[in-house]
Amino acid sequence: MKDANYYMIKNDIDCPCDSNTLFALCCGRFISAERTADTAEQLMRSRYTAFVLKDEAYLIKTWHPDTCPENIKLYDDSRWLGLKIKSIQAGGVNDDKGTVEFVARYKIAGRAHRIHEVSSFTRCDGQWRYVDGS
Repeated sequence: MKDANYYMIKNDIDCPCDSNTLFALCCGRFISAERTADTAEQLMRSRYTAFVLKDEAYLIKTWHPDTCPENIKLYDDSRWLGLKIKSIQAGGVNDDKGTVEFVARYKIAGRAHRIHEVSSFTRCDGQWRYVDGS
C-alpha cells in the first residue's frame, strides 16, 4: 500500500478504489475537481479514495449539507486495503437518488476492520452527494 503522497503525485497508477482504472482517469479527476461524478457509484468510489488519501475537504464537499458532520474522524495510522461494490440501485446519470452497497476493508494500528454499508446518495445543486449509510 502506498502512502497518500504517492497518490497525489502519481496519476499513472491504479486507482485505490479497485476499479482497475488509472487514478488520473478514475477518482483523481473528481478529487482534483477536474470533473464531478456522473453517478452515485463514481462518487462512492471517489469518497473511498478520499479516505485512503485522508482528504477531509473532499469528503465534506461531497457530503449532503443536511447530514454532514462537523468533524470527520480520519486516523493517521489507517491503511485502506480494498473496496468491493456489492450492488447499485439507481444512481445513474439520469437519476436523482441512488444507493451503493459496498464492503471496504482497512486496518488501524494493525487491527483489521471492515465497513459493510448501503450508502444513500442524492443530487444536490446538480451534483451527487452522500446522504447517509446503513
